Amino acid sequence: MNVSERFLKYVKVWTTSDEASQTSPSTERQLDLAHILVEELKDIGLTDITLDENGYVMATLEANTDKDVPTIGFISHMDTSPDMSGKDIKPRIIKNYKGNDIVLNESLNIILSPDDFSSLKNYVGLDLIVTDGTTLLGADDKAGIAEIITAMDYLIQNPEIKHGKIRIAFTPDEEVGSGTDKFDVEKFNADFGYTIDGGEIGELEYENFNAANAWLTINGKNIHPGSAKNKMLSAMEISFELDYMLPPEQRCQYTEDYEGFYHLVRMAGNVEQVKSMYIIRDHDLDKYEQKKTYFQRVIRYLNEKYGEGTVDLKLKDMYYNMKEKIEPVMHIIDTAVEAMNSLDIEPIIVPIRGGTDGSRLSYMGLPCPNLFTGGHNFHGKHEYICIQSMEKSVQTIVKIIDLYASK
Repeated sequence: MNVSERFLKYVKVWTTSDEASQTSPSTERQLDLAHILVEELKDIGLTDITLDENGYVMATLEANTDKDVPTIGFISHMDTSPDMSGKDIKPRIIKNYKGNDIVLNESLNIILSPDDFSSLKNYVGLDLIVTDGTTLLGADDKAGIAEIITAMDYLIQNPEIKHGKIRIAFTPDEEVGSGTDKFDVEKFNADFGYTIDGGEIGELEYENFNAANAWLTINGKNIHPGSAKNKMLSAMEISFELDYMLPPEQRCQYTEDYEGFYHLVRMAGNVEQVKSMYIIRDHDLDKYEQKKTYFQRVIRYLNEKYGEGTVDLKLKDMYYNMKEKIEPVMHIIDTAVEAMNSLDIEPIIVPIRGGTDGSRLSYMGLPCPNLFTGGHNFHGKHEYICIQSMEKSVQTIVKIIDLYASK
């Protein structure tokens, strides 16, 4: 089975995670894919295959050399984002893409156009996998899973390629921020790893945001509007006031590269009560701490203005910039660059304007930068992936393994 065939098989399994869930995994449906993967890993010949009660799949490709070679890990996640439906995904292959508009769904008039997504222009003459416009595709991160398993299968089928011990893992719930909460680093027992969870071909990332989530409950006082003077306190208007007090130039739609932001992700409620959630992001740790401090000052001001308890804040650090943990072991970046160069792939080393499981794993003792899958426009109906980029990802994984065994 080749990488695209595996990918098409996996995306048809519904694995959307659930941020509101208190279980691990957050949704039972993720285990449907986990069981499929366990059987496939057995079929291709991996060993030490485990699926624990929290939905983490791990397996081993044993070394075929006596050389002292580091144990390398490769990790991807099984869940898809709750930002858009991942149920009943109907992928479609566009062979020999011509550079034209792709009609994803004629009845809904949903079009994937190079006028809107200029990255499409890089794939003229290549083969793309797209959605039907009603769901996301799931390349984030079922492409990574397909690429890792295909690379392991290739190494097993080609024993002349020498390698050390390889560990692989597939995790639940990355998309809701808890993908590494119960990851057993000691059990995984790798010297370092790579998450296969990036975007376009060539992406290599070892810097990411420092990240916090802020959950807010804003309490108002609902009075009949006919007699509301000097009595009503609108939770909605306080929500607007809070948002207006945040620096407008630090909203995500006005930032890029290393610039951080405040972003109102969701808000629901009425005059009596509003619940909302912000994410706070910055690559620079000092600026990140300043953003959190300012956000807390705004909340204190509103409580002083409207009464204690008007705004309840729960602020939590989600992950930190992995750069601090990668720089002492930069050979893992240098080797990935060497592997890409040998395959005529131009490395694109950019800071992640987000985070991966690797950022948290790096702080848990497993340095873990991020490699490309070949996908674009994750989490939405315009998501697509290039089959040839997926094949290059497989080759990159194999080449990294080969380089470490050759040193």
